[in-house]
Parts: sequence; C-alpha cells; structure tokens
Amino acid sequence: MLAIGLTGISGAALAGCSTGPADAPAAAPTSAGTGATASPTPSSTAPRPTTSGAGTQGPPAVALSSGPDITHGPRTGNHVALTFHGQGPESMARDILASCAKARATVTVFAVGTWLEQYAHVGREVVAAGHELGNHTWSHQQMKQLSSAQAVDEAVRGAKALKAAVGTAGWWFRPSGTQHSTATIRAAAATAGYHRCVSYDVDPEDFKDPGAEAVRARTLAAVRPGSIVSLHFGHQGTVDALPGILAGLHAKGLQAVTLSTMLREQ
Repeated sequence: MLAIGLTGISGAALAGCSTGPADAPAAAPTSAGTGATASPTPSSTAPRPTTSGAGTQGPPAVALSSGPDITHGPRTGNHVALTFHGQGPESMARDILASCAKARATVTVFAVGTWLEQYAHVGREVVAAGHELGNHTWSHQQMKQLSSAQAVDEAVRGAKALKAAVGTAGWWFRPSGTQHSTATIRAAAATAGYHRCVSYDVDPEDFKDPGAEAVRARTLAAVRPGSIVSLHFGHQGTVDALPGILAGLHAKGLQAVTLSTMLREQ
C-alpha cells in the first residue's frame, strides 16, 4: 500500500496551497509514505463517484479504501503524476493541455468548484483529452481554519460542481490551503463521497512565480518514480516550464500519467 496525496479564486488562494507549516501526520507512516488516520466511511447519501472522468476503467482499489493521505505512488515503476490545482485563465489551461498532448502525457487536475462552474467547458476538454479531474473544494478556503460544517460545505459543493460539469464527482479530493489533511478535513471529504485525500511529495512552489527555469529545475531535481507533483494552472511560469519538465521526465525514463493510472500499479 501507499500513502496517497489546486489554487482557488479568493484572496487567500492567491498564495497557493503550500503556504504555512504542514500539518503533522496524524498516524504513523505506512510503507508507502506519510499519511493521516483513516477517514470515516463515506455517507451512502453522498455523491459517490462511479467513474474517474478519464476513461472507462474502474477506480484503483486504493480509491475505495480508507486510509492516510496519498503522498506518492509505487516507487518501482516509471510513472509519475503531475497534478494541477485548477484555476486561472482558460487560455493558460489550454496551453498546458497542448503541451501535454504534444508530449503524450496525461495529468490530473484538481478543480476549484467556483472555477469549474465558470469554465465547465474547460473541465470537459480536460476529460476529453484523456486527463482526469479531482475535487479541490468549492472556493479554496484555508481548510484547517474551517469548522466541521464549513469544511463539509466546501467538499460537498466542490463535488457537486464536478458532477455538474462532467457527470461525475471523481475519485480524488485535495484540501485547499494545506499540504496534509486533518481529521476535520478527512471527515468532510468522506461526507462528500471520497475515501482518500491526496497530497504530494514534490512541490516546486510554482504558485510563488519563481520563473519557468526554477519551476523546471526544482521539479526535475526532486521527482522520482511514483512522485505526485503539485503544480498550478493560472501561472505563466508553470505554462512555460511544462515542456521542459515533460522533456526532462522523458530523459529520466519517466512518464507522466493520471493519478488513477499510476495508483492502479500498486
């Protein structure tokens, strides 16, 4: 097993998802990475995902089991998961999709609900191109600071935005404003129908706009088989860095695939 792990629209979102100290893991690490305590069983009345939005294959087994945050996938293969926090101008989103298409790479986009409501057509383009969508909350609040009811509202409304745009709430939830989930966040995700929260093990901090070369170099220096990389739509440096990142992965013998594809290998 492994431990598994987008910026938003509000002012708090502009700082990105990796600001502030990370939460301490709530449970001891598993053999697949650090994580959190098991999530409550999703409510039977919640919008239970039935497809990934990225093809007809069923979900990876880990998507249907409770457990710690997913921070990475199998270390023995050659796949990595580039994940994007979904926000920003649709032109930048399309530039990212074009770079992926040229490199024959697939990615996972964690869409903010308010963004997806505005750009539902972009969400459908993401899925049509063979990528997948996940839930990055409704309005990208600092989730560690929310009450239980507020956290549930963010997770559930985000799931509903996904379902309205592409017909499914997907399999994956990534909390906003924090790299790691908390018990409150995990309970909210479970209420929305998600068994797991998704974190990451590679963060080039592209949301701080360090420049395309820094984003490229930081990513390639840290990435290894099974890595989950945190990147963001809405930042030109990320758009400009992506072709070099994809070429660098190829040079390392690594292939960018969706999170679900990578986690089916475990």
